[in-house]
Amino acid sequence: MKEIKRVNVEARYSDMAVYNGVAYLAGQVPNDLDKDMYGQTQEVLEMVDQLLAIAGSDKDRILMAQLFIADINDISEMNRAWDEWVSKTNAPPRATVEAKLANPKYKVEIVVTAALK
Repeated sequence: MKEIKRVNVEARYSDMAVYNGVAYLAGQVPNDLDKDMYGQTQEVLEMVDQLLAIAGSDKDRILMAQLFIADINDISEMNRAWDEWVSKTNAPPRATVEAKLANPKYKVEIVVTAALK
């Protein structure tokens, strides 16, 4: 049986599980809650990059991305940060949903699944 590797394990969740050549990231949220949507999205995408690197993957290997935003009216600013970051030749399937997030100061939460290299 293959081992499941977990990263940043806490009592309630882990930031990431890696199994059978796939990295599954938990929803990543910003630390700096004073940033606007663009800034929060940039911060979260940096966190995604860091976790994928730990797993031995990167944004070119994302299989699926799910983006949850608190206010759909902020989608253009979220998309601006996403478009600057996403691989132009390997853009993944993506879903974007307006949702009530766990903290009212969160503007965005991002979940990705990626293949390992």
